[in-house]
This record gives sequence, structure tokens and C-alpha cells, in this order.
Amino acid sequence: MVEVLLALMVVNSILALQIRDMLAAVLLLGAFSLLSCLVFFLMNAPDVALTEAAVGTGVGTVVLIWIVYKTERRDEA
Repeated sequence: MVEVLLALMVVNSILALQIRDMLAAVLLLGAFSLLSCLVFFLMNAPDVALTEAAVGTGVGTVVLIWIVYKTERRDEA
């Protein structure tokens, strides 16, 4: 199960790097944090998983979405 989540994390990170829409990239990074939270929980580290869920998935994603709305959303290249 952990191997599947790690493979999904790799695919998710590659997609986040390749996409041109900043909001979609931020949402993919939020999904990456959620997947890492699940990996930590399955590896019997519930305290680290809870911290990752609160900070990485919750606060970090909200702050990055707020920053994207204050700047340009799409890459012009």
C-alpha cells in the first residue's frame, strides 16, 4: 500500500512541475501533502501525519492559493 502511495506521489509531483496553471499546480501540491500524510500514517507516525495534514495540506495550501489569486495565474510562455 505504501508503495502505491509513493508512486502516486511521484506522478503527482511530475504533473505539478509540468502544468502551466498555477492554481492547478498548487492543488496538486496540496494533494501531494495529503498523500504524504497518508504515508506517514501507514508508517505508524500519527503525530507526523497530523502535523503534515494541518500544516502542509491545510495552512500551506490555503496560503499558496491566496498568493496565486494575488498574482498572475497562468504562465505566459
